[in-house]
Amino acid sequence: MRVITTVDDSPAAAPTNHLSGSAAGDAVSVLNLYPLSCFYFGSKEARRPSRDETVAERVSRLKSNYEARGLRACVEAVILVELFKHPHLLLLQVRNSFFKLPGGRLKPGESDIEGLRRKLCSKLSSDEDSNLMQWEVGECLGKWWRTDFETLYYPYLSPNIKKPKECIKLFIVKLRAHQRFTVPKNMKLLAVPLSQTHDNHKTYGTIIAGIPQLLSKFSFNMVEI
Repeated sequence: MRVITTVDDSPAAAPTNHLSGSAAGDAVSVLNLYPLSCFYFGSKEARRPSRDETVAERVSRLKSNYEARGLRACVEAVILVELFKHPHLLLLQVRNSFFKLPGGRLKPGESDIEGLRRKLCSKLSSDEDSNLMQWEVGECLGKWWRTDFETLYYPYLSPNIKKPKECIKLFIVKLRAHQRFTVPKNMKLLAVPLSQTHDNHKTYGTIIAGIPQLLSKFSFNMVEI
């Protein structure tokens, strides 16, 4: 069994404000966050090796895929747990370098929720054919667009952009107590303090760095087990 890694998870590094406030009269959505210690973590063989490619090679691959399939439609999961009474975001780390949210590309004709459940089973379950309904996919938090084959993403699509290259939708995914995670051996599953990702584009990229703002409308209920 391989235990999940935490990042800067000491109380001193944890956020002092976990977005639980709201203006008087505003409707507040509540997210139940279960403690990290109540989940089970293991590893499995990677279905395919991680690509070790240069930026130029990735751009070339994206161009080829776009010519063959058109817009790349992706879905990614925002999954939160409690640690030291503060919200932590679950991220995958590839080759001890870049970070990513669990998820991936949709198949043709596949719905957002179906595709995200399939991807979560592929990335975080022991068996890709396991119960898809174990993943409770909630509301869509936002969309990000890649307008060209470069690495920049935007949270809007300008009217002059007629043929965007990629669209990524972020969804809240709610966990159940005692849920089991099984991660490919070529990746690590990290619990990162939500405050550490805020505006931290250099380390986590534009999309992950913007998640704390997207979550500001929620109140967090730290469940004790």
